[in-house]
Amino acid sequence: MEGLKKSSDFKEVYRRRNLRADDLLVIYKLENHLQVNRIGISVSKKVGNSVVRHRLKRQIREMARLHADFLHPGFDLVIVVRKNASKEDVSYHELEKSFLRLARRHHLLVL
Repeated sequence: MEGLKKSSDFKEVYRRRNLRADDLLVIYKLENHLQVNRIGISVSKKVGNSVVRHRLKRQIREMARLHADFLHPGFDLVIVVRKNASKEDVSYHELEKSFLRLARRHHLLVL
């Protein structure tokens, strides 16, 4: 699993508009013809202060790392965190359920 860092890479994934969403996350998917998945995480300032945004990024990066073996390789994924994810009652496990549900909808899971 690699990071998606260039602005042009993010823009290309957004431009293709292949997305699935729920109330916590949005996952954009684009085939990259590589042997690995590349993941980018986007958290708007509307979600919360820098501490909250960074915590959500760390949690999502950890989810992607833990489930990397169960994802089909060869995709660029951009994960956008929605404002609802910053509420105090949203746990790590709820975020993880959301991530897995959207990955399943994208047919990314190898199960």
